[in-house]
Amino acid sequence: MATLPTPFTIKGLELKNRIVMAPMCQYSVDKQDGTPNNWHFVHYVSRAVGGTGLIIVEMTSVDPEGRITNGDLGLWSDEQIPAYKRIVNEVHKYGAKIGIQIAHAGRKAEDANQPVGPSEIAVEPLPEESKNGELKPPRALTTEEVKKTVVQFKEAARRAVEAGFDTIELHGAHGYLMHQFLSPAINNRTDEYGQDLSRFGVEVVQAVRSIMPKDMPLIMRMSAIEYIDGGYKIEHAIEMAKEFKKAGVDMFHISSGGEGPPGELKPANHPGYQVPFARAFKEALNIPVIAVGNLSDAQVAEATLANGDADLVAVARGMLNDPYWGLHAIKVVARTVTPPVQYERAIR
Repeated sequence: MATLPTPFTIKGLELKNRIVMAPMCQYSVDKQDGTPNNWHFVHYVSRAVGGTGLIIVEMTSVDPEGRITNGDLGLWSDEQIPAYKRIVNEVHKYGAKIGIQIAHAGRKAEDANQPVGPSEIAVEPLPEESKNGELKPPRALTTEEVKKTVVQFKEAARRAVEAGFDTIELHGAHGYLMHQFLSPAINNRTDEYGQDLSRFGVEVVQAVRSIMPKDMPLIMRMSAIEYIDGGYKIEHAIEMAKEFKKAGVDMFHISSGGEGPPGELKPANHPGYQVPFARAFKEALNIPVIAVGNLSDAQVAEATLANGDADLVAVARGMLNDPYWGLHAIKVVARTVTPPVQYERAIR
């Protein structure tokens, strides 16, 4: 029996299959106000029609100055809630569940008047990520500002709950603010947020968890390793994850890198190259994990699940290429699929 089409339950979240749409920035906000528009509506709802079990909305900032670019989504105002609720309600009509990834870009905020971070350590952006080609040097957040940022995460989570999202993912990967705080190479603070590299993340988890329904799972995305010279190894990431699990994280979404251009250690690019990281987290923490990273081949995604390397598989570029990746992948591995009745003539 194929594993990809089987249901999965964590706390009160019941998914019809093991397929996750990974969060991918669209840089498509109209008025730079952070509110989703018709592009986002069609983008996410089409993946629900296409058979995805869980959709995770792209990186959504807790602060206007915390976006990667001014074209990114935000959830810093109650006025933004109705637009998200419209997407959530429509996605639910097709049997999919939907979460939202909340974050702060920190020193990687390209359009911010003054990027901020745990320290004044600048970052050279990855060529494929930066829209402007360069980043301004960051200003180190004061201790009081760090505490205010924790509250911003809490308030964004409250709005996500009010919008009807089924789960929340905290972005602690790819060199954004939560990642910056837990990284020894980026965080050189001397206050409590530098003495304990997990503290900022723990406080964010606790704050967000405090306003979430008890049966709503909290996901955290983490980079298992860094690729910059002197970057942390997986042992450090797992130690941080242990603290986040204690604070209230229910599942980890395991990626790698993103903190800066690779040094001597280079990321691989073969199918499933990050799957061993997901398995390492699963075994060390005894917690469900989402694997991601070049899993667009249905058989590779199926093998990841069938081998017990992960509980869910997230597909990114594969779903940009094919909104109906879920239906097509299930057909490949299970030889049968149940599409929406409108598409039965073509997808059987």
